[in-house]
Amino acid sequence: MIDLPARADIRRILIMKWSAMGDVVIASALMEDVRRAFPAAEIDLNTLPPWAPLFREDPRFRKLIAIPVRKGARNMLQWLREVRGGHYDLIVDLQSTDRARILLSLLLASGAGPRYRLGTHARFPYNIAPGPQPPVVHAFDHLRAALRAGGIPALTPRPVLHVPPRHRQRAVDLLRKHGIGGDTRYAVFLPGCQAAGYLKRWGALRYGALALYLREAGYEKIVLLGGPDEMDECERIQQLCGEGVINLCGQTEILDLPPICENAGCIIANDTGTAHVAASTTTPQVVICGPTDPRRVKPVGDNVRALQAEIHCINCYRKHCSHHSCMELVSPETVLTALRELNAL
Repeated sequence: MIDLPARADIRRILIMKWSAMGDVVIASALMEDVRRAFPAAEIDLNTLPPWAPLFREDPRFRKLIAIPVRKGARNMLQWLREVRGGHYDLIVDLQSTDRARILLSLLLASGAGPRYRLGTHARFPYNIAPGPQPPVVHAFDHLRAALRAGGIPALTPRPVLHVPPRHRQRAVDLLRKHGIGGDTRYAVFLPGCQAAGYLKRWGALRYGALALYLREAGYEKIVLLGGPDEMDECERIQQLCGEGVINLCGQTEILDLPPICENAGCIIANDTGTAHVAASTTTPQVVICGPTDPRRVKPVGDNVRALQAEIHCINCYRKHCSHHSCMELVSPETVLTALRELNAL
């Protein structure tokens, strides 16, 4: 293991993390670890354009490089010019895909590669990387192992997202508009996911039943959050439950979510990117998994509990299914039990 923080010649650092949204948000905890390990260094971040809004005003980073490197040779050349001009002493590659390795190899071949190149796998072009990992390991643990290979303490327990004041004010205004103030006890539901991953949805009927249980348990409001792909699902839940369900689907920006979630009593979510955004708060959260493996995908933090039915075909990662039993067998009552264990009821 090399002790990178002890190296006086590391003054400029580039962190690379391209996708997907959940993985980028998880990696924000490791970004915090790097920032703390190198308090005097200039740190830039390289991500893809869809995730740039998460970090555009983040004070941890001097510069944000958001280039669609997966869309053609011209963008790859732009990346090489941009990174070559950065004169970095250390690149922390939290992506470590074949494309990332090719770009870093080309950077080295141009004579502009940094002395220290940290990756998540022990292969060229990385000269700092972790040893062999277990066959099933959470992305968070894998990334932590990579930092530790470079002597960087990996201690941050959950995602760290910097929310600008205007997003906090938007969250307050949205909640107040629907009668939710500082004393209101409310729950947040994240009931959707991308349309192509519909098998990850627990379903409007079950969310609707859970909303009624939570109302009986003393929750005054249920707030539904989501994006364009999830509007139909949120509308169905609102129709099933009526009064007390506030449908904000399609009305929020991504950085509005943490301030909405941080004051909630609990969060219930599918395996979706916004669940990881919500996990940047300490609010108790229950995530319902079926076709995806919670050992790999669960949002991080000791306030998050993942539920999954015990059937033979879990973790199938299929796109289509004739029975969807993995979700149907997770009952609203099971979710309530998990919320009690998290002291959210």
